[in-house]
Amino acid sequence: MNAVEQRSDEELLADHIAEKPGVFEQLAARYANELFGFLLRFVGNGTVAEDLVQETFLQVHLAASSFDPARSFKPWLYTIAANKARDFLRARGRRQELSLDNSGPNDEGPTPGHMLEAAGVAAAEQFDNTERAATVRSLIAEMPENLRLILMLGYYQRLPYAEISEILDIPVGTVKSRLHSAVTHFAKLWQSRTRSSPTAER
Repeated sequence: MNAVEQRSDEELLADHIAEKPGVFEQLAARYANELFGFLLRFVGNGTVAEDLVQETFLQVHLAASSFDPARSFKPWLYTIAANKARDFLRARGRRQELSLDNSGPNDEGPTPGHMLEAAGVAAAEQFDNTERAATVRSLIAEMPENLRLILMLGYYQRLPYAEISEILDIPVGTVKSRLHSAVTHFAKLWQSRTRSSPTAER
């Protein structure tokens, strides 16, 4: 592991602010693929996702001096990326509203992955069947924006509850409540699709 790889995100950002050459490119390289995967699932378009990755890092570059060094870099990065994606969806008139606060805070509970497994959904991502994978992607695309976002952050990106709380600016208890709603919503879509399509069960 080289010296750059050993340095934290926050240290690299500080070096960038100090105008050390090449540092920002190293920082961006750490997250480019990860952000692309997140944005691709969220907006459902590879070209748009690539553009949003570039826009995200451009804003990080421009706003670097305003970064609060007491914060962690990753939640800040995801906050910017999520906002870019939501702005894109709103511009396309695809924003959907849904009340997600169906239950109260809970200090302890299953992980997002466990919740999906309990709903009988996680197995869908473990198949090589491209048709099944396409079904999963299409169902996610049908979900309301806020549900889709928290499912992406909690299950696919596997971010800790505390980081999701910071990204969305909501309490950890609300994160858990909303994520449970997202999992339940997806499970219902999945069950409905598989009942109506015999090939999805294969």
